[in-house]
Amino acid sequence: MKRNMFTLLFAVGFVTMASSQAYEGTIQYDKKKQRAVMIDYGFTAEAVENAFVQKMARLGYKPKEEKGILNKDKGFLVFKNSYVTDISSERMDYIVKVERKSRKEKDEAVLYVILSRDEKNLMDALSPEDIGRAKSYLNNLLPDVEAASLELEIKAQEEAIAKAEKKLRDLRDDQASLEKKLADNKTDQENTQKDIENQRQSLGVLMGKRKPSF
Repeated sequence: MKRNMFTLLFAVGFVTMASSQAYEGTIQYDKKKQRAVMIDYGFTAEAVENAFVQKMARLGYKPKEEKGILNKDKGFLVFKNSYVTDISSERMDYIVKVERKSRKEKDEAVLYVILSRDEKNLMDALSPEDIGRAKSYLNNLLPDVEAASLELEIKAQEEAIAKAEKKLRDLRDDQASLEKKLADNKTDQENTQKDIENQRQSLGVLMGKRKPSF
């Protein structure tokens, strides 16, 4: 019984570490602090971003990414005029940013979602129910994040196998090349030995032609 209770507590603790509950906060965007819905995940930023993008893609939406060396909003993903019924019955712009929690915590990420329309932050205008649904949307994203993380691990493992297979092919090619060189070397040695024997025979013939001196 105690063992089962420990297992249950461990499982609950793992889920808590993997994802906390969504909350409200701020992030700098468009030259000002913006209110946003946020959540922490115990996964890499790449996995979290992939999960959100893929879920929006299933609804038919692709993001525009903020780019440019001098663009202070670089890295934000903007889903314009999107209709996400799990959050609201109205179309909105979903402005998304995923960041690593810290340099040390590479497997911890923070997801920010700004709810906007016509370049205006809607957090003050939305009902508590809509904001609550936005938080639930992020809370319920965890299985998608886990799946995205697994796909990244599978991809990394496939790449590791492909790299190892290439190394093995290169080693086998090197072995074949060395074996050919050894075979050629052996043939050259045999031919050189025959040449030496022929040269010795020729030397013997020449030396046999010497006239004795008295």
